[in-house]
Amino acid sequence: MRAVAARVTRADVTVGGEVVGAIDEPGLLVLLGIHVGDDPAKAVTMARKLHELRVLRDEESCATANAPLLVVSQFTLYGDTKKGRRPSWTQAARPEVAEPLVDAVVAELRGRGATVATGRFGAMMAVSSVNDGPFTVLVEV
Repeated sequence: MRAVAARVTRADVTVGGEVVGAIDEPGLLVLLGIHVGDDPAKAVTMARKLHELRVLRDEESCATANAPLLVVSQFTLYGDTKKGRRPSWTQAARPEVAEPLVDAVVAELRGRGATVATGRFGAMMAVSSVNDGPFTVLVEV
């Protein structure tokens, strides 16, 4: 499981002209990719890492600052570009495996008390954000 976590002052995701998820205060925009070998245990670990990641101002985390997260599924994080000009997607989990694991990460975050907005799995999404810093890290479990 792989995530790109960006510290933002605000972020939203739009599908078909409709905002489906947004955070309007400082927090994390999380682009989340699921690997073919991922399982529910990794979802729990990823949620904990994201929630406790000390990358907000003053080395706070979403847990300590009560900051929101916007989680957007992104299978392209497992695109392999080592050969040729066209990425290979063989390491990205198929939708029927990935969607429940993305949902599990979101549910685990909410179970930890986090405020979580989401995109719409499988949809063509327009993601907008105002990066803070910018400060962006790669999180893998």
